[in-house]
Amino acid sequence: MDRKILSRLASICMLAGLCTPIAFAQIFTCIDASGRKITSDRPISECRDKDQKELNASGTVKRVVKPTMTAEEQRVAEQKLKEEAEDKARQEEERRKNRALLSRYPNRAAHDKERSTALAQVDEVIQAAQKRIGELAEQRKKINEELEFYKKDPSKTPASLRRQIDENEKSVAVQKRFIGDQDDEKKRANLRFDEELVRLRTLWAQAAVPSASASTSAPVKK
Repeated sequence: MDRKILSRLASICMLAGLCTPIAFAQIFTCIDASGRKITSDRPISECRDKDQKELNASGTVKRVVKPTMTAEEQRVAEQKLKEEAEDKARQEEERRKNRALLSRYPNRAAHDKERSTALAQVDEVIQAAQKRIGELAEQRKKINEELEFYKKDPSKTPASLRRQIDENEKSVAVQKRFIGDQDDEKKRANLRFDEELVRLRTLWAQAAVPSASASTSAPVKK
């Protein structure tokens, strides 16, 4: 039953007083798998896997009822929506990070300055550790001077002196490990600044485009 027939029936029915618009409140139509057009006053079971049109009394399309999904299709659709939402959130977070990075480092000089400051702070810590190693070396010299008294018979070395030697060696080892950790920290800092610089070069170039376009389009004063 096509739109013209539906509309004509609705008009005749209304004129004859035999029905009300409510009688035509729901009209569904679809094309089934065999190509046959089906019309009904309720959703059509033969077209569960196809689009169904719900028509107004005039025969115009009120809405399109999408196919009923299986449990697996529903799961896939929900997973797709979830992935799209996560991707959108990642993109928004990336844009937020880029804005923050560009605000913090508006130019190369600002980025270079912060790199230098960060590395200088690590160097200060390393220098303090190296100074401590120097102090421990002086302490060990004094210990060695005392050991000279027991050179001929080391077994007579006092336990207190042996503890000093042990503590001195452990302290030196701790400071050396600390310096090694700080060297690793410098490498990590340089790597971070290098990665930021790659992103910033692109951001700086993008930020410069509007300014260049504006200056090109500005009228020339005569």
